[in-house]
Amino acid sequence: MNALSFLVSTFFDLYLMVVILRIWLQLAKADFYNPFSQFIVKATHPIVAPMRRVLPSVGAFDTASVVLALLVVTAKFVVLSLIAGAAIDILTILLISVVSVFKQAGVLLFWMLIIRAVLSWVSQGNNPIEMVMGQLTEPLLSPIRRMLPSMGGLDLSLLVMMILLNFLNILLAQYVPFWANV
Repeated sequence: MNALSFLVSTFFDLYLMVVILRIWLQLAKADFYNPFSQFIVKATHPIVAPMRRVLPSVGAFDTASVVLALLVVTAKFVVLSLIAGAAIDILTILLISVVSVFKQAGVLLFWMLIIRAVLSWVSQGNNPIEMVMGQLTEPLLSPIRRMLPSMGGLDLSLLVMMILLNFLNILLAQYVPFWANV
């Protein structure tokens, strides 16, 4: 991968993570007055707001943000194809874009769990980013916590969730041909 492709890929991936966080914040009904949440909203609002006039939300599901995530990934692959001088097959790019959004959401969840685990060792719990991470990951961790036996104050739900995410990643890499390369 050359330097320009790296920069383009990194730029699009970072913005995609911000868009995925916006979708996730809305689904988890996280605190939108938190400074971290405000950053996410302000970074995506200039594009999402006009799209909402055309694509209304369906219940708690923000269709404009989901379409924006797909457009960001599609634009990434089109630009990377142009840089590489490869042919652009729209159908293949759209399919890879859908898969890529799901994979990036899983990668984002994995890293949020790692950061949350590290912060639980060193932080006092007053950090606004830690509060949002708790609001985003707690709906996924609480069912696991209910199934695990009590370990005397040791929370293994993060470890179980990371193992499940890695299992899902390996499983999908076996059955979706381009999963490992997106």
